Amino acid sequence: MIRKKIEDLVGNEILSKPLMTFDYQIILPEGARLRPDYIERLKTLGVTDVWVLEEYYDETDALIVLKDNILSSVSQNVKDILERHTYQNNEELAELITTVNHIMSAILDDENILEEVLELRQKSSDLYEHSVNVCTLSILTALKCKLDQKSIHNLGVGCLLHDIGLRYQTLDAFCLNMSEISKQDMAEYKKHPVYGYDALKNEKWLNPSSLNIILLHHETLDGEGFPVHSKEISQECRIAMVCDTFDEMISGIGCERVKLYEVVEYLKNFKNVKFDGKAVETFLSFIAVYPTGTMVMTNEGEKGIVVRQNKDFQERPVIRITHNEKGEEITGIVIKDLVKVHNIFIEKVLE
Repeated sequence: MIRKKIEDLVGNEILSKPLMTFDYQIILPEGARLRPDYIERLKTLGVTDVWVLEEYYDETDALIVLKDNILSSVSQNVKDILERHTYQNNEELAELITTVNHIMSAILDDENILEEVLELRQKSSDLYEHSVNVCTLSILTALKCKLDQKSIHNLGVGCLLHDIGLRYQTLDAFCLNMSEISKQDMAEYKKHPVYGYDALKNEKWLNPSSLNIILLHHETLDGEGFPVHSKEISQECRIAMVCDTFDEMISGIGCERVKLYEVVEYLKNFKNVKFDGKAVETFLSFIAVYPTGTMVMTNEGEKGIVVRQNKDFQERPVIRITHNEKGEEITGIVIKDLVKVHNIFIEKVLE
């Protein structure tokens, strides 16, 4: 599914989420086909955007930060540049500086993105999309941390290049089970930051801050990371570490894929241990723990679906209850806002 501005609809799109009023009365149900007259009526009601289905856009692949056309264009550009690249042919990599400018402009041009709770989802990804995702999330986190523009730009460049060392290895880094791979493969995988750093360390166009992100993005504050076990880590690199870990874990790069809420718990558990506390808190401040559409069970045994986020309370969304504690389907509309109902919380996510 994908969110579209009402003025971009052409008719016959299918709603992937129900349209509701402020008091949760349904205007149009999920699955409704948007006829042109419906669209005009929605405009008069002040509806600005809707969620619709698209054949090529699967719900599990949604990463709602950059708009689709920008994300697709940027990812393709990064792929074209990196696939042409060889170990000693670095001049073309400088084009990625322009790509970072485009990403920064796209974020800054979006009036709402710095105020929204972003609904990211577990997804498949390749090296290029992963690099763009880490770059985008890092820039957004850095903006919220109020880093200066130069630092943010250097951070973005470093993030686009942070995993370039994987291109110099034969090991497949996707969905690795670290508990099962051989010691030899593990040692090889842990060399990829060094390979990337060595390939680019003499490039004059690359800022030292960006170069450090390539080398240190797998380090941790407790010194248990790799490859150099450094505890001297810049703020830009600390932000990149958090965003890289998040996207790796939901994408399955260098690890097995896990659920989004599990990644959130992991980052929270290791805040101020492996990861910088401010970077983690800032990052999690705009990430929805339970994206809209997630099926959940409450501590009271009721089942429901997340229908809306609560800004500043990402772990306590608004839920529409679909089944009572006995497992019986509820026919009416029962809405529970977990910010207002303090004794109810989400106990688990339903597959």
